[in-house]
Amino acid sequence: MSVVKINVLTVPAEQRETLEKRFASRAHAVENSDGFEWFELLRPVEGTDSYLVYTRWRDEESFQAWMEGPMKAAHQGGGATEGGERPRPAASGSTLWSFEVVQQAAPKTD
Repeated sequence: MSVVKINVLTVPAEQRETLEKRFASRAHAVENSDGFEWFELLRPVEGTDSYLVYTRWRDEESFQAWMEGPMKAAHQGGGATEGGERPRPAASGSTLWSFEVVQQAAPKTD
């Protein structure tokens, strides 16, 4: 069964737009990775300042390969400004949650 990784990002209110724009500019950066199944960026509505970055993978090995390859490369020197400086992170904290999918359901189709 698949594995789910949820990156919990603490994002101050004044950085929300920045975070969302950065994710939008990286659209499709993960879709071609072997074993990738799903991505969602979830914006908090009430009661928290944490965004959830939800990804689902065929297996742990696929996620680790992405972490050590494309994701690592994207976060090393990527997004530098004209002056060569990296932009300040939009999130003030990050925690990674890991899950195995043990049950799932989809809408019935006619």
